[in-house]
Amino acid sequence: MSAAALAVALGLKANWKQFSLLVLINAFVGGMVGIERTVVPLIGAEEFGVASTTLVTSFIVSFGVVKACANLVSGQLADIWGRKRVLILGWLFGLPVPFIIIWAPSWSWIVAANALLGINQGLAWSMTVIMKVDLVGPKSRGLAVGLNEFAGYLAVGVTAFLTGYLAGRYGLRPVPIYLGVGYAILGATLSILLVRDTREHVRLELANHPKQASPLSFREIFMLTSFGDRNLFAASQAGLVNNLNDGMSWGLFPLFFVANGLGVERIGILKAVYPAVWGILQVATGPLSDRWGRKGLIVAGMWVQAAGLLLTALTRDFGWWLLASLLLGLGTAMVYPSLIAAVSDASHPSWRARSLSVYRFWRDLGYAIGALSAGLIADFFGFAAAIAAIAALTFLSGVIVALAMRETRAAVQSP
Repeated sequence: MSAAALAVALGLKANWKQFSLLVLINAFVGGMVGIERTVVPLIGAEEFGVASTTLVTSFIVSFGVVKACANLVSGQLADIWGRKRVLILGWLFGLPVPFIIIWAPSWSWIVAANALLGINQGLAWSMTVIMKVDLVGPKSRGLAVGLNEFAGYLAVGVTAFLTGYLAGRYGLRPVPIYLGVGYAILGATLSILLVRDTREHVRLELANHPKQASPLSFREIFMLTSFGDRNLFAASQAGLVNNLNDGMSWGLFPLFFVANGLGVERIGILKAVYPAVWGILQVATGPLSDRWGRKGLIVAGMWVQAAGLLLTALTRDFGWWLLASLLLGLGTAMVYPSLIAAVSDASHPSWRARSLSVYRFWRDLGYAIGALSAGLIADFFGFAAAIAAIAALTFLSGVIVALAMRETRAAVQSP
């Protein structure tokens, strides 16, 4: 065994430098999505004159489908090529995105840019999650995921606010998108120069873990994660519905708020509060899932999200919408790290990266399904009806988790 392998240890304390670096890099990954949360739907409606809500949300459909597929292959690529190489590849796909948005002569260019963004997010965000889980070992998975998602979604929220502010002062393009140029360059540079691979940490965990009788094929892992294991099934469907309502809010909320007389700066505030609260509270909810278990937080979180969505649909006042955004952020913070930790609990270390990639495939396919279905409902029945329909679906998803998921206390660490 090499000296480097002998020096490998699991745990946050032993790996805090690399862990902190990956937290920072995931903030840049999240910022890439944040540049679009406020301004891109408005670019479609106001600059390119796209009247159909379904067509305006098409950029989220392209993003969601491509990101889901990138997620699906990311775990397999990570096991074959190594985590660092896949992380760098994700950034190479992300580098052109802000430039295309700045110079796009038509809406189809924005849709194409979001396909590249989907690859960037599917590869880069997946690797930051997987590498953190590798580093800390089984005792602190909820904490690791919580810190990762905290960084990413706080950056989404801060960037959504900044782009709304800049758009109100300087227009929808190009100034707000300059933030994305900085994120892409910094994220790629740090990944290339400073990140170290974590496959030795996986080998160390495997050495202390019961071996499986025979290795599973990717097809077997896909079926097990999607339908075969009740915990993995419950997590996968909840992840899909969680991002389904996020995809709906991404595409519809700015248009809904504009239709009710709200200016772009105040829209930026609402679009920032939801992911910022989501991001910040995961610092608490991730570790709480290690102590209390995953199931209760997931069920309650889905129902809190449903309440926030219903409140948005039924009210027409900035104050109520702000409260609804806080509820959405709280509910999502309860759900997001708990779901990833639950999938990690139920997966053997030898195929955990691939199981997480399958879960993330279903989860991020929700972006496309949510944007498309909500756009169609909005075109036929109006924005409020679309938001209320997604609220009902979110509540139902929580019911499914309550009935199907079992709390695996042996895998959840006590205080």
